[in-house]
Amino acid sequence: MNILVTKELESIFAMILLEDKSENEWAEIESDDMFQSKHFCGGFDATERAFCFSYYDDDGIEYWFQLSLSEILVIVEQGSGVIKARPAG
Repeated sequence: MNILVTKELESIFAMILLEDKSENEWAEIESDDMFQSKHFCGGFDATERAFCFSYYDDDGIEYWFQLSLSEILVIVEQGSGVIKARPAG
């Protein structure tokens, strides 16, 4: 599934970047639900060295995706994007 980067997701990415932490600093405080909104729930996973998220569509179907800190930065700099997600489970 392709997920468009909406204002909802942009606001999560902005919160991540405002923290101004390195991957190592994120790894020290890893949490799988640090960032939550209507459709998204996720956080940094030290093993994956990435932010791992669940996306819930309007029907409640869950999809998973992960992005590195540098991938988030590129998406924010471009101002738009599409993220590939896979069905959960």
